[in-house]
Amino acid sequence: MQSFNSFAKRAIVFVLIMCSTALGYSADRSERVLVDAWFNSQQRTNAAGKQEYFHYKWDDVSNSGFFLFGQIFRGFGVATDTLYSAPTAANLKGAQFYIIVSPDIPAKNPQPHYVQPEDARQVAEWVKAGGVLVLMANDPANGEIEHLDLLADVFGIHFNPVLSHHVIGKAHDTGRIPVAGSGPLFHYPHTLFMKDTCTISIKGPAASLLQDRGDILMASAKYGKGTVFAVADPWVYNEYTNGQNLPPEYDNLAGAVELVNWLVKQVQ
Repeated sequence: MQSFNSFAKRAIVFVLIMCSTALGYSADRSERVLVDAWFNSQQRTNAAGKQEYFHYKWDDVSNSGFFLFGQIFRGFGVATDTLYSAPTAANLKGAQFYIIVSPDIPAKNPQPHYVQPEDARQVAEWVKAGGVLVLMANDPANGEIEHLDLLADVFGIHFNPVLSHHVIGKAHDTGRIPVAGSGPLFHYPHTLFMKDTCTISIKGPAASLLQDRGDILMASAKYGKGTVFAVADPWVYNEYTNGQNLPPEYDNLAGAVELVNWLVKQVQ
């Protein structure tokens, strides 16, 4: 199991304090966030020789995981959980947040589960009733987009199967996303990093939340009582929030705190 450096450990403490104290949220919130392990169901062999789920999962502390992102949710008092099966109304019941990240392609998983029309229908009904859906796409070489759009299109959001913000090696500047702050999502300035993204197109009722170099990278939509947030890259995984892999001016971790702060405010 990969350990985090001292910077990341301090960041975890900062996140927990900032979330639960400075932003005024109590640890007894009864909300629950589900991360998908059906559309992205990659597995690997662990040190004990057993198969384990990884890649954008709460308990994955390696670069590929969502450990720090989960710490942020838990700092807001939101319980983290995982959905290992298709998102039916019964499976989503009791969850306020549902996150789908970079659905599998055959190169990543030889037996991918693609989003089906019935999946889109059931998730849309859950959103309409008040759920908060988070869709994190990827570039076409790393995530499945065509079937994900069966769901995203319901809300006026469309992921375009193109490559943008391509980063070669450590040429980080091509993935640099300046955020001015004072916006509906990001209240504070940030320098975010996104590597090899797709782009987003929108139509009513969706609205852009973040653009860079003419590309929409983040969007949201209200749907019934619920909310949808979409982003063109899974930019909040450990590799880009743990302080080990980016120059210090990039602050994806702080941006992730603001994202979760915005998401919890969408719950009615």
